[in-house]
Amino acid sequence: MTIRYKLFFIFLLFVLSAPVFSHWHSFSYVAMTTPIDLVLWEEDTGKAEAISQEVFKEFDRIEQQMSRYIETSELSRINRLAFKESVIVSPSLFSVLNSAMNISKLSQGAFDITFASVGYMYDFRKKLKPVNSKIQQNLDLFHYQNVLLDSNTETVKFTKEGVLIDLGGIAKGYAVDQGIAILNNHGVTSAHLSAGGDMRLLGDKRGAPWIIGVKNPRDESKQSIVLPLSNIAVSTSGDYERFFMDEKGERVHHILSPKTGKPVKGMMSVTILANNAITSDGLSTAVFVLGVEDGLALINKLKGVDAILIDESGKVHYSDDLMRPDVH
Repeated sequence: MTIRYKLFFIFLLFVLSAPVFSHWHSFSYVAMTTPIDLVLWEEDTGKAEAISQEVFKEFDRIEQQMSRYIETSELSRINRLAFKESVIVSPSLFSVLNSAMNISKLSQGAFDITFASVGYMYDFRKKLKPVNSKIQQNLDLFHYQNVLLDSNTETVKFTKEGVLIDLGGIAKGYAVDQGIAILNNHGVTSAHLSAGGDMRLLGDKRGAPWIIGVKNPRDESKQSIVLPLSNIAVSTSGDYERFFMDEKGERVHHILSPKTGKPVKGMMSVTILANNAITSDGLSTAVFVLGVEDGLALINKLKGVDAILIDESGKVHYSDDLMRPDVH
C-alpha cells in the first residue's frame, strides 16, 4: 500500500469513527394522550437522541402514575380508596396534588381537580352530556375542599363518597417542567418542549427569541397573536380543545364551572406566561373559569405571571405588565 493510500485510509477511518455533529434536533412522541414535541440544540446527534429518549421516558413515567385511563396508576388508586382511607402516594404525585390545591386556593376554587366528579359524565367521543338532574346530584362533590392532603404523611383523603379527581389540567405542565430539568442536567441551553397546550422554552433560539403563536380559537390555520419569547413557560386553555356541538348548536367543552358543573361561557381561550409550566398550566384553566375581569385581577396580583385572554366575542385582553405584541 502506497503512502498516499495509507493516508487516505487513515482519513477515512477518522471520518467514520468521528461523532456525528449537527445543530438543531427535532423529536416527536405521544404520551399522556398528547403529542410531545422537543427541539434542542446539541452538537452531538447521538447525545441529542439519548436526551430525547430520557425526556420521553419521564413523560411515560408520569402517565403511568397520574393517568385516569390506567387502572394501575396511583391516581386511579386514589379515586378507588381515598374516601375509605388515607392513601399514601409517591413524593412526585403529592407535589403535583399540593400544587393543584395551592392554585385552587389562589383562584378561590376556579381551578379544581375534583371537576372529574362531574366531568366523567361528559362523553366527548360520543358527543353526550349529562342531564341537569345528574349534574345536580354530584355538584357538591365538585369542590377542592373535599380533598385533604397531609404533608407529614404524604397522604390523600376524600371527605365525601363519590369524589373523583383528575390531573388533566396540571399534570402535563408538571411533565414539561420535568423534561426541562432533564435538559438542564445534560447541559442543554436552548430548547423548546411542548405537550399539547403546554410548553416551556429553555433559553432563546441561539441569539434570537423563539416565535410562539397563540392560536385563533375559531381557525386553527391562523394565529391570533405572535409572541417573541425566551426562557419561559406558556400554557393555553381553550374551548376548542375538547368539544362538540349539541342539538341546540351550543358548544359543549371540557372546562367546567364549579358553580354549575357545565361548560364555562364567556371565554374562547386563555394563555398564561409564567416561570414554570405547572403554574401556567393550572392558571390557564383557573383564569378561563374566572373570566376576563376576575381573571385579569388575579393575574395582575401575581409577580412574574402574565395573561392573554380572548373572550367569546373574539376581543383580546392583556394583563397589565404584558406589552402588546404583534397581532395578526
